[in-house]
Amino acid sequence: MGSIDKYIFRTTLASFALVLVSLTGVIWITQALRGIDLMTSQGQTIKTFLGITSLVIPALVLIIAPIALMIAISHTLNKLATDSEIIVMNAAGLSPFRLFRPFLYATIVVAILVAFIATYLAPDGMRRIKQWDAEITADVLTNILQPGRFAQLDQNLTIRIRERQPGGILVGIFVDDRRNPDERVSIVADHGTVLRNGNGSFLVLEDGNLERFEVGKRDPALVAFGRYAFDMSKFSNMGRDVALGIRERYLWELVSPSPDDPIYQQIPGQFRAEMHDRFMAPIYPFAFAALTFAFLGAPRTTRQSRNFSISNSILTVFGLRIAGFACSVMAVKSSVAPIVQYLMLTTSICASLWIILGGVVVEPPALLMEAISKSNARLLRLLGRPATA
Repeated sequence: MGSIDKYIFRTTLASFALVLVSLTGVIWITQALRGIDLMTSQGQTIKTFLGITSLVIPALVLIIAPIALMIAISHTLNKLATDSEIIVMNAAGLSPFRLFRPFLYATIVVAILVAFIATYLAPDGMRRIKQWDAEITADVLTNILQPGRFAQLDQNLTIRIRERQPGGILVGIFVDDRRNPDERVSIVADHGTVLRNGNGSFLVLEDGNLERFEVGKRDPALVAFGRYAFDMSKFSNMGRDVALGIRERYLWELVSPSPDDPIYQQIPGQFRAEMHDRFMAPIYPFAFAALTFAFLGAPRTTRQSRNFSISNSILTVFGLRIAGFACSVMAVKSSVAPIVQYLMLTTSICASLWIILGGVVVEPPALLMEAISKSNARLLRLLGRPATA
């Protein structure tokens, strides 16, 4: 790349990174707030909360990246036009298509990123979320044990906790264990925590008393302890094997699903729709980049308004994306919908390249501008202000 190409390439990617991080951060916060109950009602740590909510970021980037690229290209072109750099480069013999080349390089980088996310990173994050959520949901210590309630985990095992504190600390623990017919064990502890390791899951009780009633003995055995581990492996860490949904499948699993897969047998249309969505994800950056440059890349003087072109580029890009979402929904039941979506993207790219190669300046029709001028003049007269020439 030449110096001009490097300058435009760096400016575009820097703007893209800034917009992508900003938009993803805002949307991630709104998504993360939905999982705040992980720390409140389920007693999970901030590490678990951030870990689970952060795994959704690749799926967000998959949707946001093409839009962020469109905004970055618009910003770069507007900057070049404001500084009259586009006119200077055009006067020096640089054609619109040649000016489009560094933007194309930046688009290729974004498309590779999107392809990697769509193929592996996004489904991997989603399946990790599902696995993590299944472990939390199946864990009796975080779901069945609610403060102030007696939870009967087994026919002869009852546990109660008074409250939960930050950091996963359980306060005011009572355990009544009658599973052994020859004895009954009652435990009262000031507080405790959950310990998970390779040997299982344990409720580690601290500062308490254990009372054991054995059959045939008159007096119970009372033991005061500083630390006692109560085995909860039977009631915890169940449900590790979870059924993967459509979004949790890697691309190659969507392309050639197993005929014996029960989910595929039930909803083959959703497999088809998701597969085409993954294939088309890297194409959207090219369509958005070409459309944006077609509207804004032509040389204009500083007196020529760019508002019409900016508005139309935004409307066209968002219209194309909304139509793509609609086709994705219809693709579940119709095999024609993906073809329509491919045709829309191809037509958008080809029409944009035709505008760029031909050096066509997209301007509003003269009749439309005249109608707008008359409407503005009429409005000014009604407001009692003189119309500007």
